[in-house]
Parts: sequence; C-alpha cells; structure tokens
Amino acid sequence: MAGQFRSYVWDPLLILSQIVLMQTVYYGSLGLWLALVDGLVHSSPSLDQVFDAEILGFSTPPGRLSTMSFVLNALTCALGLLYFIRRGKQCLDFTVTVHFFHLLGCWLYSSRFPSALTWWLVQAVCIALMAVIGEYLCMRSELKEIPLNSAPKSSV
Repeated sequence: MAGQFRSYVWDPLLILSQIVLMQTVYYGSLGLWLALVDGLVHSSPSLDQVFDAEILGFSTPPGRLSTMSFVLNALTCALGLLYFIRRGKQCLDFTVTVHFFHLLGCWLYSSRFPSALTWWLVQAVCIALMAVIGEYLCMRSELKEIPLNSAPKSSV
C-alpha cells in the first residue's frame, strides 16, 4: 500500500461521522430553504413539508414551494459533498444514503410507505442533481495542480 496514490483505508468511524454530518447538512439546509420560502409567501412551517410524501407536487402552491425547496436543497447538499466528503467516487454513495434515510424518515413519520409518484420523481431529480453536481465539484477539486515548488531552494 505504500506505493499507491491516495490509498483508501476502511475507517468505519469516519464513514459513520460523514453519514451523520451529511444528514445534518441535508435536514439543516432543507429547513432553511423551507423557512425562507415559507417566509416569502407568509405560510406557516410544518414538519409535513419535510416528511409527508403527499404534500410534494406541482398542482398546489404549497406543493410547488416544497418541491422548489427540495431542488434547492439538492444544490446546497452538493456543496456539502464538496466540503465534507471530498471524493468524487463517494458522492453517489453518500447521496443515495442520505435519501435512503430520508425515505425511512418519511415512512416512519406518516406510518405508510411513500406512494405518491410526484414524491418519487422529486427524490429522483434531487438524487441526480446532488450526485452529479457534487461529483463534478469534487472532481474539479481533485484535478487541481499540485504545486511542486513551494519555496525556492537556497544554494549551499
């Protein structure tokens, strides 16, 4: 392993802490987006906006606002992938993990499995946006030049 560039060592504590951190980023930024959108239209915030699959949709104004918040949250979480995960290869893994735990949260909150087609469409779009943009940002960061001459050598 000594001769490999960026060799990967399996560290379960690091992985668990990154999962918890990404869940925190996901729900924290989603809460901020929902609060901002609710404040703009003078609506009352509710946990149903986060966890009720029936609210997301395109036919009602609250559904459109919640959908917009979820899409904006995917963009914010892509930045979270850049700053906290930093590996392009792991962006899809962490994106699917975050949305899997959100699926479980929705299932537990409403006591039924999400069956609304619009909820699944919004989640699929958010997964795609978060993974692709996060991977793009991480790959761009990984491909930066490594400076070889940081300081001039003195002649002795």
